[in-house]
Amino acid sequence: MPYGIRLLEQLLHSGKQVYLLYSQVAQIVAQQEMNLALPSRARETESYFNQLYQLPEGQLRVFGREEWFAPVASGSNPADAMVVCPCTMGTLAAIAAGMSEKLIERAADVMIKENRQLILVPRETPFSTIHLENMLKLSRCGVTILPANPAFYHHPQTIQDLTDFVVARILDHLDIAHTLMPRWGSEQR
Repeated sequence: MPYGIRLLEQLLHSGKQVYLLYSQVAQIVAQQEMNLALPSRARETESYFNQLYQLPEGQLRVFGREEWFAPVASGSNPADAMVVCPCTMGTLAAIAAGMSEKLIERAADVMIKENRQLILVPRETPFSTIHLENMLKLSRCGVTILPANPAFYHHPQTIQDLTDFVVARILDHLDIAHTLMPRWGSEQR
């Protein structure tokens, strides 16, 4: 969950408009991993993050699991890009199977069918053969599979450094400028 929250922070900091979708499992994981109590109602979550990050009106919109009139639920209004971070193997499997029972799955389905950028950040290890086959299936559809595997060549000193490495890679794939870590071959910060 720290990857997802840090990504949200960086996207908002870069001035991007963000549509946030999160699952009930995300609420449990946020509490467990970060002691963060995400509200169960989308508007309360939107208000929480708007206050936390002092956002201008409309920069962040939060949608519930079954909010089928959200812009991202239709190919007539697809997002520029979508990142599922973190992505459970259950969500990855549902996306690979073309399931659309929840808004996250439907939005991912829209991204694939509209040939838009979709990045999935798997959080589990090890991967079973089923997991790998689902990832291969999605990769063949143009989906980027970007596991939450931090590197160590930048000599991380904190957990935040490890988190920032993964988030930096996501931002690189989204072509969003950042200063989370130095580029390979550049001077260290």
